[in-house]
Amino acid sequence: MIPALKTRILEDIALTGPMPLSRYMNLCLGDPVSGYYMTRDPFGAAGDFTTAPEVSQMFGELIGAWLISAWQALGRPPRTRLAELGPGRGTLMADCLRSIALEPDFLRGLEIDMVDISPVLVASQKQKLSHLPCPIRWHDSLPDSDLPTLLIANELFDALPVHVLVKTENYVAERHVTASSTDNLAFVDLPTTLQFAQPDIDDLPTGTVFELSPERSDMANHMASTISAHGGAALMIDYGYVQPKTGVTFQAITDHRSVDPLEHPGEADLTALVDFTSLQNSFKSEGIHVFGPVSQMNFLLDLGLLERAGQLGANQSEDVQTGLQQAVTRLVAPDEMGTLFKVLAATSFDIPLPGFQKPS
Repeated sequence: MIPALKTRILEDIALTGPMPLSRYMNLCLGDPVSGYYMTRDPFGAAGDFTTAPEVSQMFGELIGAWLISAWQALGRPPRTRLAELGPGRGTLMADCLRSIALEPDFLRGLEIDMVDISPVLVASQKQKLSHLPCPIRWHDSLPDSDLPTLLIANELFDALPVHVLVKTENYVAERHVTASSTDNLAFVDLPTTLQFAQPDIDDLPTGTVFELSPERSDMANHMASTISAHGGAALMIDYGYVQPKTGVTFQAITDHRSVDPLEHPGEADLTALVDFTSLQNSFKSEGIHVFGPVSQMNFLLDLGLLERAGQLGANQSEDVQTGLQQAVTRLVAPDEMGTLFKVLAATSFDIPLPGFQKPS
């Protein structure tokens, strides 16, 4: 029996023709009935992947310290909005607030917006954050506000759709999903209708494959206009690259391993590396100051990861100290998250904040 989402995708293809990969990605992740993020909690060792907040409380605590610095740079406003986009289980927000509580004036005037489309994860967030000392609301998109706004986005952009393009001799083709037989899906490259900067494409050799994501640029533009309106800052952490890159990074992840992205629609995480140069340009086009990207390793070490690990491990058992050492390694080692993950800040003020004050 063909799974329900795959059946609907095949029906859509039969009715309207091959489906752009970006639309396929949207359906697989966000379909209200069968989408990956709508039906499960994918995090942790028992899930499909592990994010930095789930590795250690230190990650969120240090980001909370960074948010305090951003609030101070804003002039310590009496009321501030903190919004997290794609907040997972709520772990990052809970750990951030542990640090923010050290600044009572900040916490006293804080209002929190959680932005998530997953009913499963929203339920987890509400349980974890049920006893906060400040107002908290949930939304499926980032709402407007007349308050200075601080934004957090950890592993958000990698889940937004990408378009895979191929430079041919006569045109640019876009990767689509089609039906190879009644029960199977396959890739096919067809002429694209996507708009992009033609001079950049003209310089590419025939046969070059590359990725673009207008959806990510739109999100960055929305974040930029939000913090520009009444002042604010955004902190984005994701895995990606800075220098121009060709080739396909789009992949499917299940049980911490790569799988065929067409085999089980809605049952695997679909993701692609983030183009941080494109994000930088989106914020700069809105007149926002940009810092970084820097490696997650440099960012966390500059914020005091080793010192925090030392505090938590003081007078603790050998097992606790070993666990802290393993968490530090996972977060900052170059062969772990340390260099693959990048951190970008965008602010309404031209003041370098901790984590961005040293060369990457």
